[in-house]
Amino acid sequence: MKQKVLVTAGAGGIGRAIARAFLAAEADVFVCDVSQAALDAALADGFQGCLCDVGDRGQVEDMVAKAAVALGGIDVLVNNAGVPGPNAPVQEMDPDDWDAVLRVNLTGTFLVTRLCVPHLIASGNGVIINMSSAAGRFGYPNRSPYAATKWGLIGFTKTLAMELGAHNVRANAILPGAVDGERLQRVFAGRAKAAGQSLEQATEAALAKQSIKRLVDPQEVAALAVFLASDGAKSISGQALPIDGDLQSN
Repeated sequence: MKQKVLVTAGAGGIGRAIARAFLAAEADVFVCDVSQAALDAALADGFQGCLCDVGDRGQVEDMVAKAAVALGGIDVLVNNAGVPGPNAPVQEMDPDDWDAVLRVNLTGTFLVTRLCVPHLIASGNGVIINMSSAAGRFGYPNRSPYAATKWGLIGFTKTLAMELGAHNVRANAILPGAVDGERLQRVFAGRAKAAGQSLEQATEAALAKQSIKRLVDPQEVAALAVFLASDGAKSISGQALPIDGDLQSN
């Protein structure tokens, strides 16, 4: 039976790779995104979907309702939506910037999940996958709101696993490290600026902390997500799974 999969921020980047991997596994996939251009491209690629800012409660309510109708239920929720936030030390952080990151990364994940839980319970084999980060294992200088939200997602994931296990709903978090793509290049550029380095120096410094000195391919993250949603992972829940080339510190 086809899985019914909802991927937030699924029209670009890692989310698009995850959505494509589920589609290749013959799942029915619904994506949401804040970018109309990215969403249009995703719809042309064979997905169902709609616009949604996951930090907006009303938009989330509308999106989850649309997804449940379009898919005929929800078996798998991939909470991928997130923003990197500003680069600044804590004492220089604008509180509005802090609030904006928490609104999307943490509160947005909560808003989507709470509405999906009844559908996941009804499926009889529900799966929640929360996209945390290597920043959810380490501190992240000059990126305090991002790190705080990614640590928070670990606690949220473990709590979901405990609450929903009796309903045969599993919850796990994926913690990617340096995933190749446009977003990572922006992150490295911000890190380089904050440290007074060139982009090449910032990239080399990041890879120097990994045992496997290569960037993570988005397809690897997508493959892990598909596995966690499969019967092969039916006894895996409450886990925070790094995919980062054995990163030792951030």
